[in-house]
Amino acid sequence: MIRAILTAALLLLTGAPALAQNHPLVIAHRGASGLRPEHTRAAYELAIEQGADFIEPDLVMSRDGAFVVRHENEIGGTTDVAAHPEFADRRTTRVIDGVSTTGWFTEDFTLAELRTLKARERLPAFRSANTAFDGQDGILTFDEVVAIARAGWARTGRTISVAPELKHPSYFAGIGQPMEDAFFATLERLDLTGAEAPILIQCFEVGPLERLSARIRSPLLQLMSSAGGPIDRPDLTYAVMATPDRLKAVRAYAGAIGVETAMIVPRGADGVSLPATSLIPDAHAAGLKVVSWTFRAENAFLPTELRRGDGIADHGDLSGQLRQFRDLGVDAVFSDFPGIAVDAFRP
Repeated sequence: MIRAILTAALLLLTGAPALAQNHPLVIAHRGASGLRPEHTRAAYELAIEQGADFIEPDLVMSRDGAFVVRHENEIGGTTDVAAHPEFADRRTTRVIDGVSTTGWFTEDFTLAELRTLKARERLPAFRSANTAFDGQDGILTFDEVVAIARAGWARTGRTISVAPELKHPSYFAGIGQPMEDAFFATLERLDLTGAEAPILIQCFEVGPLERLSARIRSPLLQLMSSAGGPIDRPDLTYAVMATPDRLKAVRAYAGAIGVETAMIVPRGADGVSLPATSLIPDAHAAGLKVVSWTFRAENAFLPTELRRGDGIADHGDLSGQLRQFRDLGVDAVFSDFPGIAVDAFRP
């Protein structure tokens, strides 16, 4: 299941000269999160063993400015914080990117306090088997995920890169915790600012990537979804950003786009796949690589024609979906099941 050494993975994604590559790269979405609670050491280690090219940490901030790895800054759904009576009074309501959310937020905890928490499965209705691992792993920092990747590289002889996503940078800046300077300093300290650094930096916002592009040469990826737009650019929607002219503007600061699967293969009201859009060839024409998210095995996330069994948590034909996107020319995929993706793309 382990693939050959991918010494040119980052160059492939940024459009620079690279070794021949006849299959998409695999980014383990929050680790092998279909099989272990997301963003845990166990999920990242399993992803590496399954042959992933990248492991992906979502980055939020603690009260004392540490980059911690959680899907969101609200951690009630991914940790056991609710079981800690000493933190009961920190449950509150915040408006994050225009959405009112109630729970516990990383910015109200020091890193030392966050270290007392344990991770748990975020999607137990779909991944009940993962709950067996609840309470086993703690919260990681970005430094620790980089260390996991580097140890995996040394252990396997394969290039293991990291794909951090900056979560809600405008929100954090608004509460007096700007991410960009601290992130830049972290990248410098970890020697991850060069064009060939084993990293791919993502964000749904535009400004942070534009400003980072002026300070570092590290590969950058503009995230887009099938609805809405970047919170820091109310004049833009992702649909407009995905048009040929706007893709050229994205290429001025990023080497890749990361787009929801429905932006490439839409679905009808019955959930059946519709003909593919022109997004992949349009992006390639603009000089951008295309990464698509998120590939999951459960029926609830698959198009109707690829579902198997009757339950929403039953596994369908994820391999078929991955091969479809491979044939359409996608350059990389985010998957909760990196092992399935690796096998689907093997020559």
